[in-house]
Amino acid sequence: MTKSTFKPGDDVVTPRSRGKIIDVCATPSGQFIFGIEEETGEVTYFTPKALQHA
Repeated sequence: MTKSTFKPGDDVVTPRSRGKIIDVCATPSGQFIFGIEEETGEVTYFTPKALQHA
């Protein structure tokens, strides 16, 4: 299994819907989370395990 790399502007599919990465944050534990803007304008945050490239 290969490790995917995500960056701002990438189109992704989440467990909820499809969207675009607009934010990348580090948690206190050192894990990165990605802010995904959906078509409705709602922003939700996911770990890389929950994302797939569209």
